[in-house]
Amino acid sequence: MKMTFDHSALCIRQGEQVDLSKRNTVVEPIYRSKKEYKEMQADHVAQLSKLQQVHYADNRYAVLLIFQAMDAAGKDGVIRHVMSGVNPQGCQVFSFKHPSAQELDHDFLWRSNRCLPQRGQIGIFNRSYYEEVLIVRVHPEILVKQGIPDELINGGKVWQHRYQSIVDMENHLYRNGTRIVKFFLHLSKEEQRKRFLDRIDSPAKNWKFSVADIEERKYWKQYMHAYEACLSATSSKHAPWYVVPADDKQNARLMVSKIIFHTLSALNLAYPEAPPERHKELTDIRKRLMED
Repeated sequence: MKMTFDHSALCIRQGEQVDLSKRNTVVEPIYRSKKEYKEMQADHVAQLSKLQQVHYADNRYAVLLIFQAMDAAGKDGVIRHVMSGVNPQGCQVFSFKHPSAQELDHDFLWRSNRCLPQRGQIGIFNRSYYEEVLIVRVHPEILVKQGIPDELINGGKVWQHRYQSIVDMENHLYRNGTRIVKFFLHLSKEEQRKRFLDRIDSPAKNWKFSVADIEERKYWKQYMHAYEACLSATSSKHAPWYVVPADDKQNARLMVSKIIFHTLSALNLAYPEAPPERHKELTDIRKRLMED
């Protein structure tokens, strides 16, 4: 897979204090034309498909990909294009909307933990448990509705406690063979405005637009602060965050595919080797088939 950018530059180092205003939402494209983009995308899809097949057969690791972003940043498109060649048998996508009454009666990690990928699988979270330190932090009234004891809310450390719970959980998963990669698709407010207008002006995209999107846009600064705090507190060596410039959808897709490719390649995956007795069994079966 030939790429011309250093994906490590997008990674948040453990302990780094993130300032999103200093991170670009658009960078020099790593493709030179629409034709080259399509060729690169097709190559990446084919390479990921091959790796995913070995990952499924190897059956030692699970991979969890988490996507977070502001509205219209292109999460659905990235997932659809980057993972288009992956065998559905070895991949599951979960989108987390408003929690149900049952989910609110459990701790904030419960509903997502039920959807974690098993070994040999790639799990994709389109939004995730991170909503509990993002939208809930921007709208603290949601916290009140979660039935949490007052002393746990009023102590002033609810966010730090949630960050710690997340980090502890992700470290636990790593120790048990799950590899986690987290993507924040970094969209500019101006590009979001353009995409909202496109959704309004294009009849085929009207269904994507919601008045609630405009309401949340009013809290842009608060969301940026929530993301900065979240990325700073929860990016780790074993579960890193990548801040992907998202104003150029095609560029973002290529960058994400590179990072996923790197993650899978680092696992040293291999097809299981049959034991001697299995080789003998297969040899005998082959002989019988040839004589049939």
